[in-house]
Amino acid sequence: MDDVLKQICLEISKRYSLYFLEVGTDQDHVHFLIQSVPMYSPTKIARIVKSITAREVFKRAPQVKEKLWGGEFWTDGYFISSVGKQNSETAVARYVKNQGKGYQYIQIHKSQLRLDI
Repeated sequence: MDDVLKQICLEISKRYSLYFLEVGTDQDHVHFLIQSVPMYSPTKIARIVKSITAREVFKRAPQVKEKLWGGEFWTDGYFISSVGKQNSETAVARYVKNQGKGYQYIQIHKSQLRLDI
């Protein structure tokens, strides 16, 4: 599933100018460190990421829906915090990168993105 999620995030990046600097996965949750253009509110970013990833995961890996309680990919809630280039971005990136024991970690490098800015 990590590869599917990585591909979906790359596609979101190209379409919405949302840059996934770090993606950390654990057994039952995902953390994203996303850089965005200022025209998107944090709520809009969460809505874009949650709706597209859920739809695309179910389309590309339909067996996932059968394993989820209630068939929902995401919970209703989310946590968003802004970070700056000074120490906070580094700390959050490290946190996302080091999710869980036995986790699978995905890093999407900016060199993988085709930026049309």
